[in-house]
Amino acid sequence: MKKIVVLYYSRDGSTRRMANQIGRGVALVAGCEAQLRTVADIPRADGSQTTKVDSPLISKDELRNADGLIVGSPTRFGNMAAPLKYFFDSTSDLWLAGDLTDKPAAVFTSSSSMHGGQESTLFTMMLPLLHHGMIMIGLPYAEASLTKTLRGGTPYGASHVSGDNAIPSLDQHEKALCTALGKRVATIAVKLS
Repeated sequence: MKKIVVLYYSRDGSTRRMANQIGRGVALVAGCEAQLRTVADIPRADGSQTTKVDSPLISKDELRNADGLIVGSPTRFGNMAAPLKYFFDSTSDLWLAGDLTDKPAAVFTSSSSMHGGQESTLFTMMLPLLHHGMIMIGLPYAEASLTKTLRGGTPYGASHVSGDNAIPSLDQHEKALCTALGKRVATIAVKLS
């Protein structure tokens, strides 16, 4: 069974909903299963934490043993969220050993506005994955929803516009693109094995 880790950080639930939909796409590929994982929150200056943990925390062994990786974060000023960056900053041992080299990877994001920095956030998540030697997977324009979406979706990865959570659910095109991304990474992981 090929294990595709869907690693995400989510504060308000939008990125978590995307992770769940991506996991459904992974499950469409025979012999593949999605492992939804999250990262620990970083305490705020006042000591409080804002995120409830709704998936198990990722371990380095799970990451090392994954056959593919799909990473998601809300946009934070056009960047990935600090807890996710903090986690990747701790993976130098995996980088030195080449544990993630030649494995397929993809990224996804959510923002509260149409021009909230989605594409730059996707690029910031790609950087550590490229340094790890992973093979980046995007969404081809053969995916019909990529040209029909009015909210989220890019060739660099799936995305969602929540409208400051006024639109908490994914629309039909965002769902289709999340499903397609999960299925695509899982399919390529099978082909690479």
